[in-house]
Amino acid sequence: MLSAGTPAAVVATPRSWPTDHGDNRRSGFYPSGTLFRHLSRAWAHGLDGAVYGSPIAVGGYVIVATENNTVYEINATTGVIRWRRHLHAPAPTSSLACPGNISPSGITGTPAYDSVTNRIFVVTNSVSAGFGAHHEIFGLNASTGRTEVNRRIAVPGQAENAEQQRGALAVAGGNVYIPFGGLAGDCGQYKGAVISLKANGRLGATAWVVPTSREGAIWAPGGPVVASDGSVFVATGNGASTGGAYDGSDSVTRISPTSRRLDFFAPTTWAADNAADLDLGSMTPALTANGYILQAGKSGTGYVLRAGHLGGIGGQVFSGPLCSAFGVSAVTGNTVYLPCTDGLSRVDVNAAGRFSRVWHIAGVTSSPVAGRGALYAVAGARLLAISGAGRLVGSIALGSATTRFATPALWRDKVFVGTTTGIVAINVG
Repeated sequence: MLSAGTPAAVVATPRSWPTDHGDNRRSGFYPSGTLFRHLSRAWAHGLDGAVYGSPIAVGGYVIVATENNTVYEINATTGVIRWRRHLHAPAPTSSLACPGNISPSGITGTPAYDSVTNRIFVVTNSVSAGFGAHHEIFGLNASTGRTEVNRRIAVPGQAENAEQQRGALAVAGGNVYIPFGGLAGDCGQYKGAVISLKANGRLGATAWVVPTSREGAIWAPGGPVVASDGSVFVATGNGASTGGAYDGSDSVTRISPTSRRLDFFAPTTWAADNAADLDLGSMTPALTANGYILQAGKSGTGYVLRAGHLGGIGGQVFSGPLCSAFGVSAVTGNTVYLPCTDGLSRVDVNAAGRFSRVWHIAGVTSSPVAGRGALYAVAGARLLAISGAGRLVGSIALGSATTRFATPALWRDKVFVGTTTGIVAINVG
């Protein structure tokens, strides 16, 4: 383990959790950790703002970012803060197109770590003279916290004070992928987009913008899903069109590393979904081992798609009643643990692409992660441990309230949870 003052590279190992849900597939599956036995508090820190993104863990350290635009790196075992970097004052709600539901607005999307450059990437929201509310990406040296990359980023042609960077960042193939959507209330001129920047700091940014006249947010907290071939999958929200020509919204869309749309799926009900705010954009796509994507959204219908051929409008392999879902699933093989509004659900997808809902637990609606012997999910101000059979096997108070999409991170024998006042570390062994 690196000492607190050693400016050497943080080593990413199979036991690391360098991005939201642990890997770029957003599987949330951590098979190399400690077998669950019971929950006990390890340590906690009050920080300088609320934590909306998930913590990440690399090389024995946990990284957490706050809505006050501050990034902390903390020894995962001892809880000792290695470094902290305050980047900007956050954007007050008065500077935004509408107040939204996060105040103030700072770092909201989950950071991502790049082992090639040894950088932690975060996106801030702030106000500066002559710019108003705007976003910047920072690449921080993971060992020292020093800024090595800093650039203003914006969705082309859109109102910067109407855009929100909510989804998790992803790093793959030398690119940093940054999703954008709108503020709660869908106010102002914004469009959903994924911006791709070079992790090494060189010029060459590209962007894919949802081809609608307005809205189409890419805001699901898990951010882009990056497959092994480099394809980037995102879910888009409701767009402005409610009839006529399809506008690229209410979809699962596959994008190339150079920001070109390769494929998409949309329900045949896309126009009605847009009109009633019943789109697919509330869920990060769940990529299964047998090559399917399970996608649910706000409407209550579940869709199974072929990842290699999404099929366009109405091109699903199978669809049927499932649940309304918000957040990010945990995926183990062909089993998806889905954060439904009527309760955390186990959904199995068979070789033919049909799904079956095996069980659900009422009252647990947050995004789960899967470790050895248990699923972990937040309910209110408690961390729950749940068996694969859907039975509650552990529960512990976090001591502070959590945000709506609070998602645990796993590392060895610990679970980390961001709260409205800081971070809590829980032992599982």
